[in-house]
Amino acid sequence: MKQLTFASRHHQLTNINAWTPDSRWLAFDVRPSGASFTGETIEQVNVETGEVAVIYRATQGAHVGVVTVNPQKAQYVFIHGPENPDDAWRYDFHHRRGVVVENGQATNLDAMDITPPFTPGALRGGSHVHVFSPDGAWLSFTYNDHVLHERDPKLDLRNVGVALPFGPVTPGFQHPREYAGSRWCALVSRTTPAPRPGSDEINRAYEEGWVGHHGYLKADGSLQRRALAFIGDTLAASGEKVPELFIVDLPEDEAVWKQAFPGDDSAMPAPPAGVMQRRLTFTHARRHPGLATTPRHWVRSNPQGSELAFLMKDDNGVVQLWLLSPNGGEPRQLTHGEQGVQSAFNWHPSGEALGFVQQNRIVLCDAQTGNITPLTPVQESEISADAVVFSPDGEKIAWMQETAGFRQLWMTATGR
Repeated sequence: MKQLTFASRHHQLTNINAWTPDSRWLAFDVRPSGASFTGETIEQVNVETGEVAVIYRATQGAHVGVVTVNPQKAQYVFIHGPENPDDAWRYDFHHRRGVVVENGQATNLDAMDITPPFTPGALRGGSHVHVFSPDGAWLSFTYNDHVLHERDPKLDLRNVGVALPFGPVTPGFQHPREYAGSRWCALVSRTTPAPRPGSDEINRAYEEGWVGHHGYLKADGSLQRRALAFIGDTLAASGEKVPELFIVDLPEDEAVWKQAFPGDDSAMPAPPAGVMQRRLTFTHARRHPGLATTPRHWVRSNPQGSELAFLMKDDNGVVQLWLLSPNGGEPRQLTHGEQGVQSAFNWHPSGEALGFVQQNRIVLCDAQTGNITPLTPVQESEISADAVVFSPDGEKIAWMQETAGFRQLWMTATGR
């Protein structure tokens, strides 16, 4: 185990893509805690030398956080709150944007247009947890809508979207809070405020993950180059919320994306015609229905695109890792026993193992057998459940741990 940061403040890793492609730097933000959004800098630490460098510093009362790195180059993206916030417009789910920094230059990822008629390719609200696709060309994010929030907060449903290299997008700037963006953005999930109980309809889409480094093989043997898996909240026949696993296949054609519905005064933006989400799990009849919501986790695909990993309780109520093909079928329970999985997780770059927290220690789990290999002893201080992240070369794994009153970054070797 090696402690990487030592400053008397908190350090926060995002749940994926926290490393630079050369496996030498680990990017983080400095939020006082995972719940508050008051950090002013995006930084990185060199895991070999301990050097800490500031990537971006917010100004004009704005705050920043939740940084991820392009897997192909030293390009960073993160959440940026509003400049000069006031009572009418302060940081919120529907008041934030993505900002990309490369070679010290910052540009907006997504455009915002909240004045009808809405600009195609722009969003009408806030984007969050921006994650580059494995080839570094596209990004996924979750989204909340300002226009519908103003009408009725119950209509502002969490959705999943993508930022595409078909920009820039420039709105009409009819409102002082509107701004331009470098990428064309569209939603890929479909939600409804009142899902029919027992149906595949959802009122929330979240915790998405890219499927495979090069997509996945569909049941007919064809290659689906890009897809996103995510959690969607269904309703059981009883009306109880049941989170299930969904997937959406994404087209490559720019012309298709430019037909996406930008939304109107009463309707959320929507994917282009033919982009439909598909439900993969059907857990309403299980003893413990639905994917686990504690610990918070994100759906993760192995690099080969053949298996999606997620957390779900077993019949004894213990949170375990499960695997499922992007084509559907019966989930395979990977972990067993009373200990359970205590954190978000990620795949080792080889696809042969997954890393997470179990019994307050960092462990590797064999993706075939489920066998557990501890990488650290059981810790006296708490390991954060938010992020356990492998370096791109697969040789290191990093996490956050309470150390002398602050959340510090730590690392150890994987032995692989």
